[in-house]
Parts: sequence; structure tokens; C-alpha cells
Amino acid sequence: MPRSMWKGAISFGLVHIPVDMYTAVDNKGLDLTMLDRRDFSPVGFKRYNKGNGKEVSWDDIVKGYEYSSGEYVVLSDEDLRRANPEATQTIDILAFVDAEDVSLLYFEQPYYLAPGKGGDKVYALLRETLRKAGKIGIARVVIRVKQHLAALVCVGDVIVMNTLRYADEIRDAGDLKIPTADDKKAAITDKELKMAMALVQGMAEDWDPEQYHDTYREDVMALIEKKVKAHQTKTITMPEASETKRETGKVIDLVSLLQASLGKKPSKATADDDDDDDDDEPPPPKKRKPAAEEDDEEETPPPRARKTAARGTDRVAASGAAPKRAGTRAAAKPAAKKAAAKSTGAPSTAPARRRKAA
Repeated sequence: MPRSMWKGAISFGLVHIPVDMYTAVDNKGLDLTMLDRRDFSPVGFKRYNKGNGKEVSWDDIVKGYEYSSGEYVVLSDEDLRRANPEATQTIDILAFVDAEDVSLLYFEQPYYLAPGKGGDKVYALLRETLRKAGKIGIARVVIRVKQHLAALVCVGDVIVMNTLRYADEIRDAGDLKIPTADDKKAAITDKELKMAMALVQGMAEDWDPEQYHDTYREDVMALIEKKVKAHQTKTITMPEASETKRETGKVIDLVSLLQASLGKKPSKATADDDDDDDDDEPPPPKKRKPAAEEDDEEETPPPRARKTAARGTDRVAASGAAPKRAGTRAAAKPAAKKAAAKSTGAPSTAPARRRKAA
């Protein structure tokens, strides 16, 4: 069972709910040790007396507040508690508000609140009240030597206390160069907005925190294992001269980047939606005729071929050779008729010849 970092009570009107506070976050950053590059020995720090330069142990250390240059007021843990005993032991609920009214910019650090001894029923009462009302409780609490604003949120069956930043701790963004909605330099076209919306819809999915993890930490750990296996634990890698920084200039063609993100070429439907960019686009292709009409055109001889034949006949007539060819064609017609008659009559004469031979 984890060790609680704070014990006290939630003040809810005249109701006091005993609770124990536990940290809800386990930071998993890389634990890197500072080394002396000359012999790779660990570098340590000593707590020393700035007056005589001698090292000071933890048992001899107390805390103090410098009220003037070089003058301090000593404050022990008991002094800090006596300054306001109720504030240091109570989570005092001040109001109940809608969760969506509190910007995420104010949320700072989450803590689990578990019921203390004999506080199960009143703990469950506050939890179900928050859940049914759809509200979060805004409270004050002192942790160590600082009073925090906090939000009590119902997360499943647990009441989570999330410390909040005060309004004067939030820096004003007015000094930043943020484009406004009517800024002409940052004007967004309907096409760009439509494509961006399509990209968002394509990437939309249900929230599953388990699928996300620190991939950079895994990459660094893989690099460490690689250097250990290669016996390069004492090798200091320096940047190469050819390496260049990633360009972070202005985006030249936002539409092409959106199209590449969508993983497809620009469609005709998307192009037709932007009437303002029609002047820059080529004219639409001609419609193709139906297959039936194409077949009719192929069967009909082209008019150019007929004109060529006519011209050839005129040229022959002009040279005087037309009568001979006309007579030859006229004589050829009866011969062709006789040949056709013979070919059609041949079957009828064959039986008679066979009878004579018999």
C-alpha cells in the first residue's frame, strides 16, 4: 500500500470528511547522472556552510526567511503549522462550478483522495453528489509551505484533487503575435478548411490512454543498449558537419501539404468547391460520347476518303483514259454474270453426266 503524503479532512459545509492524500503521477523521465568528462567519474554536490566552507549534514539544517540582507527568521515545521492550523489540515471547498468553465490552462498536479478512518460514508456522499450534479468543487489547501487552489473532480469511484494555478500565475498572451480571425495574412480558404476538417475526421478515434507511451525514452534506451553492446560506453558522439537543422520557415503551399497528409490526389469535387481558384485551373475535359455513337462513326466511311476518290476519277477523265476503262468495266460485268451463272448451275449438270457414264 502506498504511503500517504498528507492527512487531513475535506470541509463540506458543516461536514468534515477525513481523507488521505496520495500522489497520482509517477514521472518516468530519464535519470541521467552528471559525469566528469576527463575520467567519467560521477559529479556530486555538497551542502556547505558559506561562512566557513565546511560541509553541513542534514541534521544541522533548518529553514529561514531572509527579511533583510544577510538577516534571517528561522521557521521550523511547527512554526509553519501554527501559522494557520486549519488551513494546513483542511481541504476547504469554496464553491461548485461547471467543469467546462475551468480552462485546462489552470490545471497543475493531480492527487488521489482516499477516505480516512471512519470516513467511507461521507466520502461516498460527496462523490455521488459531484457525479449527479455534474459539478467540480473549488477548494483551498496548503501543501508544504504553499496554499493552492484546487479542483475536486469525481473520476470513477475516486475523488481526485487537482491543484490549480492562480489567475495571476497565468501569463498574458496579449504580447504574442497571434493571428486574429480577420487577419488577411492568415486568411483561410474554404478549400483549406474543408481539407483540414477531412484530415481531422480521418484521424478521429476514441480516447485510449494505454496506446500512448514515451517513444523517445524507448529510443534513448535502445541507443544506450546499442552503445553498451558495441563497447562504446566512453565514446562522446559529436554532431556531424553535414547535419542540418530542420527547416521551420513559412509554409509555401498549405493545400499540397493537406493533400499529402490525406494521402490522395486532389479530387474534382474538392476543386469545384473553391470558386475563387477557378482562374488558375485548366478547362474541364470534353465528355466522351457513348459507345453506340462511336461504333456508328467507325462504320461510316470518312468524308475525306470520298472526296479523294472523286478527285482521282476527274483526273483520269481529263487524261482521256476514261473510255477504255469504262468499256473494260462494261465487258467485265457480263463475264462476271456468266461466271456466276456457271458457278450456280454446276450442281445441276453434274447428275446428268453421272447418269450417262452409268
